Amino acid sequence: MAVSDPVADMLTKIRNASDARHDKVDISTSKLKLEVIKTLKNEGYIKNFKKTVIDGNNYIRIFLKYDEKQKPIIHGLEKVSTPGRRVYSGYKKLPRVLNGFGTVIVSTSGGVTTGKKAAEKKVGGEILCTVW
Repeated sequence: MAVSDPVADMLTKIRNASDARHDKVDISTSKLKLEVIKTLKNEGYIKNFKKTVIDGNNYIRIFLKYDEKQKPIIHGLEKVSTPGRRVYSGYKKLPRVLNGFGTVIVSTSGGVTTGKKAAEKKVGGEILCTVW
């Protein structure tokens, strides 16, 4: 089945696997997905990830992170831009998630990064998703 929004599909798979307390989840690979996953890793929302091949297809295996009480580190993932409604923002008006406790992931001309790093570099872009 064709997926109209691959990033939203990836976020849903991560959210569902995290809620079900799975150790890992496999996501079909793309450059944009890989950059979003790298950002999640750098911000501490996932343990690790690796590229893998299953039945001749390329996948990214994401290892999910839980606290000492086995509660997921990722409390929420929300897609902001959709194929039918792209959301762009300048660096001065990038949103804050939970008053700074969450992270906004932005696709800028310099690549995929967090809202804080985009504001430091003074570049805006498309708001992909928010994580808390």
